[in-house]
Amino acid sequence: MPALKNFLNGDGQLKIFPAKRKMKLEALFYLAEKFEKGKEYTEKEVNALLNQWHTFGDPATLRRELYDFRFLGRSPDGSRYWLEEPQPVRE
Repeated sequence: MPALKNFLNGDGQLKIFPAKRKMKLEALFYLAEKFEKGKEYTEKEVNALLNQWHTFGDPATLRRELYDFRFLGRSPDGSRYWLEEPQPVRE
């Protein structure tokens, strides 16, 4: 992922969450690719998956951003998450 190279470590994990919108969206596209289509996740499972792909210890922010930008859908009580269909598209 060339656009994110300055934000990733050697293992492909996000070292920091970009502040600028364009790079933030690139990071969210990158993270959304880690989820399986058609699979439902608990909040705990979402956090565990996100923790595999970042090093700064804030899965809640990443989970919220993925939801806010419509990469992930969520049940009204927040107990289930899934990849939204269709996924957002790059501008």
